[in-house]
Amino acid sequence: MTSVSSRSIPVIIVAGLSGAGKSSALKVFEDMAYYTIDGLPVSMTSQFIEVLTNCALESYKGIVLGVDVRQSTFRDEWAATIKELASAGYSPTVIFLESRADVILRRYKETRRPHPFEGSGTGLEQAMTRERELMAPARAEADFIFDTSEYSIHDLRRVLQRRWQSEESDAKGLKVHLMSFGFKHSTPSEADMILDLRFLPNPYHEPKLRSYSGQDSVVVSYVLDNSMGQIYLKKLEDLLHFTLMQMEKEGRYRITIGFGCTGGRHRSVAVTEAIYEFLKKSDFAVSKEHRHINLV
Repeated sequence: MTSVSSRSIPVIIVAGLSGAGKSSALKVFEDMAYYTIDGLPVSMTSQFIEVLTNCALESYKGIVLGVDVRQSTFRDEWAATIKELASAGYSPTVIFLESRADVILRRYKETRRPHPFEGSGTGLEQAMTRERELMAPARAEADFIFDTSEYSIHDLRRVLQRRWQSEESDAKGLKVHLMSFGFKHSTPSEADMILDLRFLPNPYHEPKLRSYSGQDSVVVSYVLDNSMGQIYLKKLEDLLHFTLMQMEKEGRYRITIGFGCTGGRHRSVAVTEAIYEFLKKSDFAVSKEHRHINLV
């Protein structure tokens, strides 16, 4: 039997109308480090969760299942499945996605894909009506109902990130990775944004500072404790805060920002450290890397 502790792993069931964004929602959860699977027959849900909770899922935040509605017995099996999960000690969160009929109709016409219930004399509008009736029990049991009629993919991502990442951390959904580097070594190809810091005072030209790095207070003071350094740092903080907030609102998931100086040991490291502390205080999920700090 599965232990009680293993059943504490979050389980989320994503159901909803075809064309309302279920596949997109599953991709969002996958990006947030949940184990996801789509197209699962609802009758297999409890068995599948039982198998997964016996596996090593330490690197995942939870399990997210997208159920397949293309079963004539869905209504009966849904109720039985929820009851079975409760009896087994699971407390799944049910998300239901829906959209207005005219919006789903337009989306299917744009994609030119068939609706799961189309065929054998059943047109698109009839298929949509049939599915809505079939999904009524899942909608009634849902913990969260999202109407995606006016959502873009970015809107859906932002809504889900806000809701589920807020449970894990107060940090914003956007993940920011900061990287210092030296232009004379190489420019990081993975950087989405690169800032050239070679205009700042260079500690390399001061023999007593050359052996230190931008992680040492004497170098930080030399680089930033002057009028130019302070003005630049304030303007950079304002720019990055505004830019990252807009990216986060648009559903951007991650960004890598490179800070470069000549050797990657002094100026770029000092600024990276300063921006790292600033973004942490602004509640961004931020990480840092000093790629060339130990290279000559």
